Amino acid sequence: MALDMQAQFAPLRVRWAEVGYELDLSIGIAKGFATLGAFGYESRFDYSAIGGVVNLAARLCDEAGPGQILTDRRARAALDGIATLESLGPLALKGYLQPVPAFRLQALL
Repeated sequence: MALDMQAQFAPLRVRWAEVGYELDLSIGIAKGFATLGAFGYESRFDYSAIGGVVNLAARLCDEAGPGQILTDRRARAALDGIATLESLGPLALKGYLQPVPAFRLQALL
């Protein structure tokens, strides 16, 4: 899905560049458990996801360069044999005491 999102974004990026805006799409993917639901209070609810895996995906997204898709170790294992990934080594991510191994998703096999 992330690769398809990048492909669908490319023409949009070109159209916005024609009117003077520079847009890029970076994606972070982490695999694990999260809590999903409506969060908020009586007069305002938002459907959202919370949990450590959501934070990790956001931190990977922050580290991704324009057009990059970064994954954690669990997502990489789930993609083993169906995608090409490049190891970026451990990244120092905000909120994590230890560096986190990260991988760049390149293509599906």
